Amino acid sequence: QVQLVESGGGLVQPGGSLRLSCTASGRTFSRDGLGWFRQAPGKERDFVAAISWAGISTAYADSVKGRFTISRDNAKNTVYLQMDSLKPEDTAVYYCAVWMYTYYRTDTADYWGQGTQVTVSS
Repeated sequence: QVQLVESGGGLVQPGGSLRLSCTASGRTFSRDGLGWFRQAPGKERDFVAAISWAGISTAYADSVKGRFTISRDNAKNTVYLQMDSLKPEDTAVYYCAVWMYTYYRTDTADYWGQGTQVTVSS
């Protein structure tokens, strides 16, 4: 059974940084795309970032380009999201995502984590 466990969320002031982690189990993800979505209260779940299976290619939503960095460690079955220069509008529940045998899609994923709350507020 595939499980994705996120960590690293919390409360941070505007301009601050957080690093999210997502560790996967139950499958070898070395040929899968990994990424992140987020969902703010009252809004739909939106694509944030993705990274290809070898870590060579990355993709970002326009709203986070230049501030967020995605990376992965296939030996640890883990994907990371480094979030810098955080803004109040980044407040959301962040979900780890897996796309089986493909790079990414912005509308859905094959597996989801349970989510971790990120709150940006002074």
